Amino acid sequence: MKISARNQIVGTVVSVTLGATTAHVGVDIGGGNVVTAAITNESAKELGLAAGVKATVIIKSSDVMIGVE
Repeated sequence: MKISARNQIVGTVVSVTLGATTAHVGVDIGGGNVVTAAITNESAKELGLAAGVKATVIIKSSDVMIGVE
């Protein structure tokens, strides 16, 4: 797989929660860190996502926000 996004982190899927139209996919990227992505149910099924599957988290964003209280 070749893509232009530079922020790529390899991990293992730990959870896939299907909703009405959107799936939330948790990927363990090591060090006790889990990244969660929201993708369509159709994409989750087409990719064969399930716990234990190796996956790459690809982060492409034009904005990064930080909030504090």
